[in-house]
Amino acid sequence: MATVDECRTALEQFAANLAANPKSVRKLTGFQRTLACDITDLNVSFHGRFDGGKLVGITDGDEPDAEIRMIVSSDDLLELVDGDLDFMKAFTAGRVKIKANMMDLMKLRGVL
Repeated sequence: MATVDECRTALEQFAANLAANPKSVRKLTGFQRTLACDITDLNVSFHGRFDGGKLVGITDGDEPDAEIRMIVSSDDLLELVDGDLDFMKAFTAGRVKIKANMMDLMKLRGVL
């Protein structure tokens, strides 16, 4: 099991990876949504927002009104960010759950 600090670092790395990818930034330009990430095995949450094509403002704590909610275990989060776990395979296997409207899911699918 990963630690809370490792999960925070992984989310910050995920944000940096998105920001460094011009295709992702372009696809997410104009996409303004709040994101909550629930880490199931640690019983903690983080939140941030997509703004200007980037994921910004990642902080500790839940955002109950988040428009997008990702639910994942700590180890799976680290594997996703490291590229050791394919997002679509993890999603279809139920290892990662995303709660969002269909249009947001389609938008995110192109960058995850």
